[in-house]
Amino acid sequence: MIIGVPKEIKKDEFRVSITPSGVMELVKASHKVYVQKDAGLGSGFGDEEYLNAGALLVNTASEVFDVSEMIVKVKEPIEAEYKLFRPNQTLFTYLHLAADKAQTDFLLQKGIRAFSYETLLVDGTLPLLEPMSEVAGKMASLMGAVHLGRYHGGSGLLIGGVVGTSRAKVMVLGGGVAGKAAAEIAAGLGADVTILDINAKRLHYLNDVMPPNVATLYSTSEAIAGLLPQCDIVIGTVLIPGAKAPKLITKDMLKSMKNGSVLVDVSIDQGGCFESSRPTTHSEPTFVVDGVVHYCVANMPGAYPRTSTYALTNATLKYIKDLALYGAEEICAKKPLMISALNTYDGVLYNEAVARAHGIQSKIKG
Repeated sequence: MIIGVPKEIKKDEFRVSITPSGVMELVKASHKVYVQKDAGLGSGFGDEEYLNAGALLVNTASEVFDVSEMIVKVKEPIEAEYKLFRPNQTLFTYLHLAADKAQTDFLLQKGIRAFSYETLLVDGTLPLLEPMSEVAGKMASLMGAVHLGRYHGGSGLLIGGVVGTSRAKVMVLGGGVAGKAAAEIAAGLGADVTILDINAKRLHYLNDVMPPNVATLYSTSEAIAGLLPQCDIVIGTVLIPGAKAPKLITKDMLKSMKNGSVLVDVSIDQGGCFESSRPTTHSEPTFVVDGVVHYCVANMPGAYPRTSTYALTNATLKYIKDLALYGAEEICAKKPLMISALNTYDGVLYNEAVARAHGIQSKIKG
C-alpha cells in the first residue's frame, strides 16, 4: 500500500504520525511511505532520518495526498486540508467527530474511509487514546499550577504551598487514565486532591493506589457543587467513547468558585465538560469567565511532541501495519476489533455516538 504522512498544520501542533523507525518497518513490509518535508521536525526527526529509513520525501502536502492510498495523521483534518483528499481515500487519525459536524459532513460527502484512534476498543480499553490521555492528564495539573500564578490571571496560590501556608485544593472529574495521571501529578506537587467518578470499582482501585493526599468521591451533581467553592483547580477528564462529553459544570456554577481559580478541560476535543469551555491554542491557552481562568487547549500533548509522538506511535504502528496489509475493504473482516475504529466509509456513518450527536443515521459494518 502507498501510505502518506503529511505535516500537521493545526495551530501549535508539532507531533508526527509515524517515526523514522515506523517508516522502516512499513517499508520492510513492502509498503511505500511518502513523507512531507519537515513533517517530523517538531518532534525532533529530521528529513534525513526519514530518507535513511526508506521514506520517499516530497515537498508539499498535495503531493502526499495525490499519491497515497492511506493518509496517516495525528490530528483531525482541518478545512484547509479538505480539498487535498480524494474520494474513497483511507484516513487513520484522531477524529473526535461528535464535536465536529463540519468534519463529519466532509468525510461523508467525500466518501472517506475514516478510522479513528480514539474509538478503537480492545478488551474494554482505548489503547490508542490512552497514551495521549496520560500525557494530557499529567499536563493538566502542571498547567493548572502554572495558571494559578497571578501573572496568568490566577489567584496567586502556589499549588503545594510552603510551611505555614495553605496548599491548593484540586478536584479531578473522571478517574480514567487522564484523571489518574492528573491526580498523581497534583498530589506529587503537594495539593489536596479529590477524584470523582461514577464507577465504584474504579474508585476502590484509585483509593488503594493513590497517596494519602488523594481522596475519592462518587460523582453526583450535588457532590461537584459542594466541592466547587473550595477548589482552586478543577480538571475535567470525563469521557464517553466517541460521544460528546457531558457538561458537568454549568455557567451558573462558576459563580460559586473563587476568583482566580482555574478550570482545565482535558475533554475539550469531545466538546468539553464545562458549559463555559471553548477550544483554545497553546499560543493563547486561556480565557476568563466570571473570574475563573479556563485552560481549554484542544491538542494538549502537542506541547510535548517528542514524548507524545513516541507514546502515540508506539501504540498506533501495529494497527497502521494491519490497515496497510488488508486495506479498508478487508480490515474489519480480518481484524474485527477495527470495526470500533471505523467512523465513515464511502459516505456512510458507522459510529452510533457520532450519529446521536449530529442526528445522522448510522450502521455497523461487519
